[in-house]
Amino acid sequence: MNVKQEHLKETNPEHEILDILKNRWSPRAFSDKKITEKEVKILLEAGRWAPSAFNVQPWRIIWGIKGTETYDRLYNCLDEFNQSWADNAQVLMAGAFKKTKEGDKENFHALHDLGLFMANVYTQAHSMGIATHQMAGIDFKKAQKEFKIPEDFHVATGIALGYYGGDASVLPEDLQEKENKQKRERKPQSEFAFNGNFQNKN
Repeated sequence: MNVKQEHLKETNPEHEILDILKNRWSPRAFSDKKITEKEVKILLEAGRWAPSAFNVQPWRIIWGIKGTETYDRLYNCLDEFNQSWADNAQVLMAGAFKKTKEGDKENFHALHDLGLFMANVYTQAHSMGIATHQMAGIDFKKAQKEFKIPEDFHVATGIALGYYGGDASVLPEDLQEKENKQKRERKPQSEFAFNGNFQNKN
């Protein structure tokens, strides 16, 4: 793993898990170290081998490296909040999925499969010292029009990527506290995993 200890957060899992899963987190401030096209292709290759229902691989990814027209077009599709910090990312992506499968039947699993694709990307990225931050705040209709994406696809997320080690002071003041928070937290398993009937624990 190529992430320096000082760039990691305090994470306390209930059970021992792989370091690459334990140590991954989603910063908003990234190093100014450039990400190359070859590195992007490695990340996409990791995603390519994710599982999908019926192996239809419904994911579609638009990507752009900082300094290119595609990067700027992706940035312009983000909402105002995400634009306030995402311009320090070295790569921007949009993740979309095909809503139907063979015979125009609705693919209820496509969004899940896009998530699996991105989980592979995240894991590969972290192993390379690259951080990732997914964003719900992307104008999917604007992105669909901007990139000429057919109506049979839905743009689900934006993704910002850059090397760990960014300076939080480049962020808007209200985000600096979140960035500098050292302890990561998650709901305990007892709130979401049930060996028996479902329990409504919000």
